[in-house]
Parts: sequence; structure tokens; C-alpha cells
Amino acid sequence: MKRRQFLGTMGAYGVGVLLPPLTAPYRPVPSLLIPMDDAQTDHLKAYGLTYRAIQAGLKAEWLLNYRGGSFFIPDIAGLRRDAALNGIRVEPVDSAMTAIRGEIEASNMDAIPLEKAPKVAVYAPPNAAPWDDAVTMALQYAGIPFTKIWDPEVINGGMKDYDWLHLHHEDFTGQYSKFFLIYSGMPWLAEMVQRNSGMARSLGFQTVPDLKKAVARGIHQYVESGGFLFAMCTATETIDLALAAARADIAATFADGTPMDPRAESKLEWSEAFAFTGAHLEPNPLVASFSDIDGHQVNGGSRRQPLGAFKLFNFSAKIDPVPTMLVQDHRQVIPDFYGLTTSFTRNRLKPGVTVLAEEEGAPWVKYVHGDLGKGTWTFFGGHDPEDPQHQIGDPPTDLSLHPHSPGYRLILNNVLFPAAKKRELKT
Repeated sequence: MKRRQFLGTMGAYGVGVLLPPLTAPYRPVPSLLIPMDDAQTDHLKAYGLTYRAIQAGLKAEWLLNYRGGSFFIPDIAGLRRDAALNGIRVEPVDSAMTAIRGEIEASNMDAIPLEKAPKVAVYAPPNAAPWDDAVTMALQYAGIPFTKIWDPEVINGGMKDYDWLHLHHEDFTGQYSKFFLIYSGMPWLAEMVQRNSGMARSLGFQTVPDLKKAVARGIHQYVESGGFLFAMCTATETIDLALAAARADIAATFADGTPMDPRAESKLEWSEAFAFTGAHLEPNPLVASFSDIDGHQVNGGSRRQPLGAFKLFNFSAKIDPVPTMLVQDHRQVIPDFYGLTTSFTRNRLKPGVTVLAEEEGAPWVKYVHGDLGKGTWTFFGGHDPEDPQHQIGDPPTDLSLHPHSPGYRLILNNVLFPAAKKRELKT
């Protein structure tokens, strides 16, 4: 970065910088360590501090497997003020830098440069559903900016403006998560149906399932062209079901409360699905689950499974940096939490899918990742890491009460890891 550009960037960040004369010998900028072990006073806001440093054009590093996945940022007054205002612990490391780098080099650790703050989009209807979204809350609490997008942006090519996309509640099968079985007559459900039906018509689709299949294919193309996708809860299972139906060109695989054509399942084509293959659709329209992808079957009646705990895998930081970034945490075993899709049945995973976390001895996993074309996708089961049995209408989780949440850290790992990847231009 040129001297004038650097001064302009730092001025925008609100930091006063005194640079030595251009003829002075080069000295590296001192660094602050953002510890991410139990010494950290607010793990979640620490991600926002690191993001803002990168956004300001500064160099940062992610220290994989070092003290819970800590960060190096420049030791400048503006960043110190940011940390102090947000209650984030930072440690000057000038005298200890050589020892830290030596420990990283000699161990299952690595220092990954973070170079570009990703532009973040959250897929959600404009009115936002009457329950909370864990990722939106995490972004807001950490202070990471994002833009809400919905079907028009996907269909009309607007996703090219974003590096990272989050999906959460959306039912891409067009069945409104089968809420009509429990919440029939609720004003918010009627409004949801009306809004989606109107959007389908305005974009030239006959039905909401047809629209959602087209949206699923648009998201697939976004990832294939270099985008980063992160999905939780319903979106994980239903986007693959929609892709399997769209690939097979099944016009009416999904319907609102009517029995499914028994021939439809045999026509599903899984080649474009992200994570899953060979799933069996729920044949009973009166059972509020989608398929046998979800191991816990939270709305599957007697098939519902109890919650346990899931364990993060330990990857080689130097050989597998991406999965290592995605599992950085100060806890390796994390209490499980329900969602409409809580977990992923092992025998429904495609070959080559990387399992990031599992419940040991269980026939399901919790957290998976894969590559597609120039991009990547990550699926995380469940709704809210700090509200294990969240119900519609419950108050949002107050993250100021959970600043050390290991489950929310996994969400923020996904937001930050695109900063570490050299990006090719998306077409």
C-alpha cells in the first residue's frame, strides 16, 4: 500500500498515524495479540475488532491452534481504543514475538495472513421473520457490517457484489417449513405466504416452489463462481432438496399440505446438491419434517432424538488450514442445540464432504464443509447455540450474556475465514 493510501485509510478509521521520513530505515509495526483462550474478555467482539482492522487496510494474522485461535493486529492507538471501548482483551507482544512465532513453527499451528474484509450478505425477506437469526445477531454484536438480500437479488444477479452469504430459516422447498400444521391461522404465517406468492408472480414463476428452486440454483452458481456460503437450520437441508428437484426438473415435487407424488422421490437428481445424496422425502404431509437428512427429527414425532454434545475435529493447521480455521475455539466439546434441521445423517453425506464436528458414536454429524468450483460452503445444524430448544415467539438471545459462546464462535469463524483466501474475480 502506498504511503498516501495508508494515511487515507487510517484517517477514515479515526487513527492518527505518524510515519517516519521515507528515508528512515524500515521497522516492522509492533503487534497486539488478541488472545482467544480463556483470557479473552469478549470472544465474539474480538472477531469484530479483527474484521475492522482488515477493513481499514491493515494486515492481520490468524494464529491457528495458538491460544484458542488468536489474532495478531497492528499495535496502533485506534485499535487499542476500539478494544477498550468494546471490552476486548489485547496484549502487546513485542518482546514475545520471536518466541510466539517459534512455538507456532514447531507445533501443529500456523499463522495465516488476513488480507481482505469480506462483504457479507444475509438472505432474508425484507420484513424479517418474527424470530431471531443467530448469524444476524452475531454480526450485530461483533460489529461486522452486512446487507440483507432476498429473492430479487439472487434471481437478478445481485449476489456478485458479495463475498459471503448466509442462509438460515428459509425453506427452499416452498412449504413454509410446514408451519401450517401447527400455526394455521396465525397472521405472520398468512403474511409469509402472501409475500412469497407475490414475489414468485413478480419474478415470473407460477409457484413458490418453482421460485425457490430457481433461487437455490442461483446460490449454487454463486458458490461455484467463487462465493462463500454458510447455512444453518432449515436452509441446510432444504436447499439440497430443492437442488435435487430442480436438477430433475420436477415441476411439483413439493406442495403445501398435499400428498407428494410417490414417483417424485425416485426422480430426484443429487449431482448439484452441496452436501447430501440419496435422501428419502417425508411422505406424510401431516409430519413436519422434510426428509431423513436430519438425524434428530425435531418435528418427526416419536422419531425425535435427545440432545447430546458435539466435538470439534482437530485438523493439521499447516496441511488443512481452511477446516482448521472453521473449528478454532476455546472449547472442543459443545452442548448441542435443536433446529428444524438439527444434524446431518452420516449415510446421507456425499463422499468428500469434510466433517468438522460430530457427536461421538451417533449416526449423525453437526458441522460439515466442502468445496464447489471456485467457492466453498459450510453447513451448521441447529438454530441458536445458546438457546437449545428455541420456539417461535421466544425473545432473542442477548449475546452480551454469552460473550464466550463456543457455538457462536463457530459462526464467526465462517465470517472471517474468507479474508485469508486469495480471491479470483467472480464471473
